[in-house]
Amino acid sequence: MSLRLSTVILPVRRWHEGGRDQWLRAEQLGFHTAYTYDHLSWRTFRDGPWFGAVPTLTAAATATERLRLGTLVTSPNFRHPVTLAKDLMSLDDISGGRITLGIGAGGNGFDATALGQEAWSPRERADRFAEFVPLLDRLLTEGSVSHEGTFYSAEEARNIPGCVQRPRLPFAVAANGPRGMRLAARHGQAWVTTGDPKLFEEGTPEQSREALRGQLERLGAAFLEIGRDLEPVEKILLTGFTPEANTVLQSVDAFVDFAGQHRDLGFTEVVIHAPIPDSEFAADEGVFEKIATEALAQLDS
Repeated sequence: MSLRLSTVILPVRRWHEGGRDQWLRAEQLGFHTAYTYDHLSWRTFRDGPWFGAVPTLTAAATATERLRLGTLVTSPNFRHPVTLAKDLMSLDDISGGRITLGIGAGGNGFDATALGQEAWSPRERADRFAEFVPLLDRLLTEGSVSHEGTFYSAEEARNIPGCVQRPRLPFAVAANGPRGMRLAARHGQAWVTTGDPKLFEEGTPEQSREALRGQLERLGAAFLEIGRDLEPVEKILLTGFTPEANTVLQSVDAFVDFAGQHRDLGFTEVVIHAPIPDSEFAADEGVFEKIATEALAQLDS
């Protein structure tokens, strides 16, 4: 089974002070996709520079030619399906059909309360996600959409001419629970996981791989339930949140070992963070570039 290698570029650099260069370099290095986080701010970066995902991806789309682009992940925390659909249709057009939408239910961090609302319970986040994804699907595939839901409404919302990618740009659905996996089965062209968060700090790599194996089995069951084939769906692992954390970028050999073990589980795409000095994503830039250019060939040899 072949494996794709992608990267995440966190939006922490001004565009004309290194930001643009990162996206150009990602294309030059041959990454399959370069993603960015869709947050208003994030964790340890909260009090530093952090730019918006949609403008960043728009700029990246005009600066690159072949590189796929996307979010990991967008959530309902501060998005509405109607306005998001318009932005995504426009992004897909500007990029010439190179956009993938990573989408998840969101968490209870800063984004959850940035608009002044109380943080949603896990149940409400799941309920909102279950309404958000199907409505967004309709908005990107139908010329005019009206919807009166529990959380979201649309009144003759139009997205003409639609996406360059048909019937719409692909969804990469981030999901670990049964409801999320059912959404992935019905609406996803890809599935995303970061592993089991309960194992990040105290688990072992072996326990993590076993947990990921279980997630893939449950995902397969969700697809089987609706009679859909899981095989052609991309299975994406966003690294940095398993017990190995960022150590997989210490050497080409370390990454090849990690990637091979997860390819054998059934993953088709592994995503690594572009290095950010003095952060949890600090890594040697030279090793990162060697991984980008040499690891897949070594993995297949």
